[in-house]
Amino acid sequence: MKVNQDTVLVGDKVVLVPYRQEHVPKYHEWMLDEELRALTASEPLTLEEEYEMQEKWQFDENKLTFIILSRNPEEGSLELPKPPEKVLPTDDRLTKLQMVGDVNIFLHGAIPQTRNRTSEPATSPSSAPSTSRPIDENEDEDEFHAEVEIMIAEPAFRRKGLAIEALQLMLGYATGQPQAFSTDTASVHASAFGSSPLNIPPESLLTRISDTNLPSMKLFEKLGFEVTKRVEVFQEVEMRFRRRLTT
Repeated sequence: MKVNQDTVLVGDKVVLVPYRQEHVPKYHEWMLDEELRALTASEPLTLEEEYEMQEKWQFDENKLTFIILSRNPEEGSLELPKPPEKVLPTDDRLTKLQMVGDVNIFLHGAIPQTRNRTSEPATSPSSAPSTSRPIDENEDEDEFHAEVEIMIAEPAFRRKGLAIEALQLMLGYATGQPQAFSTDTASVHASAFGSSPLNIPPESLLTRISDTNLPSMKLFEKLGFEVTKRVEVFQEVEMRFRRRLTT
């Protein structure tokens, strides 16, 4: 997606950068792993095909992609400018950070034209009442929705808090409401973001997860998602953002 081609999102544990050509060899290496391909529903590609796919994604206006870099390489944490000072994807310091995964949002349909919601803070997770609805197997599939996916491909970097921070950065950027995805133990300061180029309504966010992947389900629950559908034929659950936002 063009809107994020010059965007770098800096957190305490991770840095999100746009998917660029220099990332393709490592991404291709990941996708040689049969388990990762199964988890991401990906087909095996040649390296040349991966380069073609990267170029396609870069200009696909329905796919927002960031590569996840760890801020804690073995030689020690790397100092980066704090917001609002901007870091560019071409910054040489980023080459010292290990590439550990990616996070994506796929847009289905046109983003609804709504009033600017960035001034509407979310209630805290501990006090926010749920807006959950009964599971509806017949929910309208034609309505706009934004499907979220995340992959921590490097096993040594799993279960270290990188995934939740990467999601908070991505979702805050995509919606313009970073406070909506705060948890009792993790949050991303609003200064990490400028104005959102997309302003995706948070209630349009969903993710689809294997019904045996309990760690991922718990991860999204922390961010305000709830199970709204079970698809037995694919052995997966659909989770939607259901945390109530104050007006």
